[in-house]
Amino acid sequence: PVQLAAVLGGVIGGIIFGLLLGLAAYLLWKKRCLCDYYEELTSPATPTLANNSLQHKDQASPVLTTQQRTKSIPFIVPPKFHGQNWFNLENGERVQEDSEPYTAPEFHRLSFKSMAGYNLLHLIGAYAVGTVNPDLYNFPEDDSEIDFPEGNIGRLWFVVEYEQEAERLLVSLIKARNLLSFSETCNPFVKIYLLPDERCHLQSKIKHKTKNPQFEERFIFQVSCKTLSQRTLKFSIYNVDKCKKHHLIGHVIFPLKDEFLSEDSKLVIWRDLEAENLEPPSEFGNLQFSLGYNEYLGRLTVVVLRAKGLRFQDEQTEINTYVKVSLINYNKFIKSKKTAVVHGTPNPVFNETFGFKLNQSQLDTASLSLSVYQNAEEEISSSHLRVVIGPYMYARGNELEHWNEMLNKPKELIKKWHVLSFST
Repeated sequence: PVQLAAVLGGVIGGIIFGLLLGLAAYLLWKKRCLCDYYEELTSPATPTLANNSLQHKDQASPVLTTQQRTKSIPFIVPPKFHGQNWFNLENGERVQEDSEPYTAPEFHRLSFKSMAGYNLLHLIGAYAVGTVNPDLYNFPEDDSEIDFPEGNIGRLWFVVEYEQEAERLLVSLIKARNLLSFSETCNPFVKIYLLPDERCHLQSKIKHKTKNPQFEERFIFQVSCKTLSQRTLKFSIYNVDKCKKHHLIGHVIFPLKDEFLSEDSKLVIWRDLEAENLEPPSEFGNLQFSLGYNEYLGRLTVVVLRAKGLRFQDEQTEINTYVKVSLINYNKFIKSKKTAVVHGTPNPVFNETFGFKLNQSQLDTASLSLSVYQNAEEEISSSHLRVVIGPYMYARGNELEHWNEMLNKPKELIKKWHVLSFST
């Protein structure tokens, strides 16, 4: 056993010794190959150009040709010396004469195909790493925050959504701009009503010392989908003075329509503020509507907006009103159209548009009759609230001014309030 162990130890030691010798030999061979890879230039070498006319055969110093150079070390003439004349020195060296420093091409003239190493360095030097181009971040300006008409008292932005399953009306109050203020400072806030209920409202926070408040608040109204189309949102903006008194700046009336109540689309809506009408209501109420006439199409447009303070002789527990618009030429009835019925309020909001065909030659003989009825059965009888608007043949005062202003501004919708009178 002792002899067997000695033999095995000798064999193993011999194998290890052989491996160490092989490894040392490999390292020496590798080092020798790396040393032979480079070539040491002991004598001054003359650069070889592509143009053979620049070489001289009578030079005493040896010339290193392209074939003699190692292919792994390429030779590149710097751009500064391209296209300049060479001349000889006494020691056999050849240099170029001094000239103007080389100017790299402009950035916009470079092409990616011809971009060499020095071109790339030029680009990096011209545009430092981390430089931000501000033109890439210039978003188009919002004209709704810049373009305000003459006499504007403010503009309000909001979003309206409706959740049918929960029967919730979501109102997002975003911002207001260009608010009118009669005091030194403007501290605005907004009251939101869901008409016809004017007793309850939701209120935003007060924004201090700004005419361009950013609200970013959300409000929830619980309302049934059956009565939703008959409801109207009212935004009233107030200013708080130093004595903590509230002064109304203006309000926005927004009837709830189906196109603005989608859960998927969150369209931002903006409306200009309307000043509060300081004139006291008439005995039977007032009606607001817009008129416009297109002379090229021969079309008369009537937009019935809203009424306020309606009072009928036969008072009923529930007021259900609608407006009937009739076009009359001389004393001949032409056509009539009706709005939808608004239930349960003496201040209904209609916001409906009607169009009538009317030739330009009939403008001096035609008139419009807008009648407010309390219910469907009332139309059969002879009593209703009415206003007639038209030329001098039919109207006077505010009604005549509205008609003439419509003719003088054919591309606009002229909006005005009119006093209703009891008619039989």
